[in-house]
Amino acid sequence: MKPPGTDAHLAGAGRTGVLVLSGSSGRVERQRCDVLAAGLDVTALSYRWFDLVLDRVPLESFEEPLAWLHERCDRLVVLGTSRGAEAALLLGSLHAEVDAVVAVSPSHVVWAALSDRRPQTSSWTRGGEPLPFVPYDDDWVPPTDPPEYVGQYHSALARFADRVPAARIPVERIAGEVVLSSGGDDRLWPAGAYADEIARRRAAYGLDTVALHEPAAGHRVLLPGETPQPARLVHGGTPAADAALGTRLWSELVRLTGR
Repeated sequence: MKPPGTDAHLAGAGRTGVLVLSGSSGRVERQRCDVLAAGLDVTALSYRWFDLVLDRVPLESFEEPLAWLHERCDRLVVLGTSRGAEAALLLGSLHAEVDAVVAVSPSHVVWAALSDRRPQTSSWTRGGEPLPFVPYDDDWVPPTDPPEYVGQYHSALARFADRVPAARIPVERIAGEVVLSSGGDDRLWPAGAYADEIARRRAAYGLDTVALHEPAAGHRVLLPGETPQPARLVHGGTPAADAALGTRLWSELVRLTGR
């Protein structure tokens, strides 16, 4: 049976289903699925989960691929990077059947849509209603060319601090395991600080979190067997540091998938 999703890529036929979500590139994570399936007992599925613009994506749109994997596998993991990690954490908070969330370069809050639309809108909806979000700071000017957007996120959180409480992702509602991965040289957004926020919030509810951090790594990890992908944004890090973080993350994936 063909897996659901636009331009879907399926690899492996293992006992653990892994839904692999890219970040704002919208990339179908073919290489990552193939690497996961080659080294782990998994069924890895990736697809293009938003159209041209990441704007008001219904969280219900993930239900079909999640159900497809859940019907065929003994365990269910959602692995997302960046905005895909935002989605993964939200899905984990809503779906008790998700056994683990692996959030690479995560955010602790819901962000505005990646759109020129004004007034700004949420990236996500549920039941047709937008999720509370933190807007971008339209007055922020990038100090570098090409731009490093990490400053935008610092500025937006400071300017719209009153929006943060409502926009926090309810990570305390995630029943499954949570593994976070972040780099200290992330030039896109400060994922290390965001991962700390997630871990602290879960700890306040008596929940454990695995938080992996590599000071010299950037926004995107390299799992063993992966090669760097073309990037239109400044991610920071180095191939060596990104790979070192990826090696540590791989050990957690081995543990989660039982191989």
